[in-house]
Amino acid sequence: MLQHVLEAGLRQTMSRLIRPALHPAVPVSVQRLLIRQAYRSSIPPRGCDFRKDTLADVPVIRSSFGAVNQGTVLYLHGGGYIIGSAATHKGLTGHLAKASGCTVVTPDYRLAPEHPFPAALDDAEAVWHQLISDGHSPAETAIAGDSAGGGLAIALAMRLRDKQQPLPASLTVFSPWADLTQQALYSPEHEPVLQSRWTAKAAKLYAGPESLSNPLISPVYGNLTGLPPLLIQVGSQEILLNDSERLASAAQKAGVDTRLEVFNSLWHVFQVHSGQLDRATAAVNAAGEHIREHLAG
Repeated sequence: MLQHVLEAGLRQTMSRLIRPALHPAVPVSVQRLLIRQAYRSSIPPRGCDFRKDTLADVPVIRSSFGAVNQGTVLYLHGGGYIIGSAATHKGLTGHLAKASGCTVVTPDYRLAPEHPFPAALDDAEAVWHQLISDGHSPAETAIAGDSAGGGLAIALAMRLRDKQQPLPASLTVFSPWADLTQQALYSPEHEPVLQSRWTAKAAKLYAGPESLSNPLISPVYGNLTGLPPLLIQVGSQEILLNDSERLASAAQKAGVDTRLEVFNSLWHVFQVHSGQLDRATAAVNAAGEHIREHLAG
């Protein structure tokens, strides 16, 4: 009963505070400030350790919990490529560190409109290569991300494959933004977080002069052959539900080991409420299990 009340309260909070902030009329600078404050409600597990660092000239935050006895997760934060940061996602990355037993490395990749495509992808790739150069084996390193960061995670894996570079042990994406053309947005009865007008503006700011159907911008249009095992989690109450379903279908057709988990009546990147909402905690625990399962050794 208490969980149902909490879920209803969080849904109302998303609808009344987050969704209005994510409006195309609100300046990006104001959105960044509002989202920084909103993410304070996403609380990491007690005992998490966070350390600032720099990899390949990109600022990162390393999240760990207890004695790290697994590998490393390169985590790419969401925010439509225009807002969000490693700091805003400390709650989520902290819970993922606990669930996976890994150190979670979250880059502050460059954001649009100041730095449009391919800046975010270039930064993500640079951090990946620095991790490998520093001695992190690809077989003991996973890539994960949420929303725009989920799409970025897929794009990074595709770029690494195309360059014939070693691939991560697995991919984990929460509510991935996989089609910036918005040609097949879902229409839920209630959408507590996202507005299609905002995502459309963010897509244009990120893509710049590039086509929105560029596979490295909208991975659902790309060749997914050869990618590592993929876990996709998504809520049923979000306009990006179809992105996840289409990405899963394309990956399965390409022969990728793929698992799609749809959480009924939950919203965009509900995993940020891990530690509070039982279903969010269970989802992150499942993600941690997926990551552990595919790490070498």
